[in-house]
Amino acid sequence: MMRIWQNLDQWRERRCAIGSQAVGLVPTMGALHRGHAALIERCRAENQIAAVTIFVNPTQFNDPADLARYPHTLDDDMALLARLGVDDVLTPKASDLYPHGYPFHMEAGEMTGVMEGAHRPGFLQGVMTIVLKLLNLVGPHRAYFGEKDYQQLIAIREMVREFFIPTRIIACPTVRAASGLAESTRNALLSEAGREKAAAIFHTLTTAGSAPEAADTLTAAGFTVDYVEDHWDRRFAAAFLEGVRLIDNVPLGAR
Repeated sequence: MMRIWQNLDQWRERRCAIGSQAVGLVPTMGALHRGHAALIERCRAENQIAAVTIFVNPTQFNDPADLARYPHTLDDDMALLARLGVDDVLTPKASDLYPHGYPFHMEAGEMTGVMEGAHRPGFLQGVMTIVLKLLNLVGPHRAYFGEKDYQQLIAIREMVREFFIPTRIIACPTVRAASGLAESTRNALLSEAGREKAAAIFHTLTTAGSAPEAADTLTAAGFTVDYVEDHWDRRFAAAFLEGVRLIDNVPLGAR
């Protein structure tokens, strides 16, 4: 039976009862889709206890309007998690995870000067801070993150290494629609035509000869490009379509 925890003291009692059983964690902000399901299925297969967190983290949003319109589908999420065989779901409140506000946060060093770090001030700091809190609360042996948010994945992996956190960070491949569009919660904010058009990001990243060429191609196709850059042997893009900010990346070897 799936257990749902909002009270952190009650969760801590449950965590003590779990003891040394292998715990896997999938941190989410809800509005779950096939990409989340793939992470959870792997978590379920590799651990004795599969835990999921649902928390829309306010500290990683630099735009209040973006936070306000982030999708909330808790009933549907819970139904999906039950079908996937999740053992424990944590749904804490912001007042529990940030009981004293936001007086301390993690920094990502030079990474804050590129891509998401540069274009979304405070984003990486907010992500790393909340993930650190969740790792400390859940104490997982493994935590699962998708490669679609690759810069976030690298920042979390480096944080875990630098602070000797005994959790193995598991990277999982990006899940895509048949069109090539990366599964994302923000896709739900697009029209049907917008979702079809958004697949051009993936196709452009895999076919353009250079990052500047890819940026020009996306601009010509009607996207408002934040950036197209090459890092860690991958090509990354962030672009707006219908007012929705979409990101994607592909290995350069896949081109």
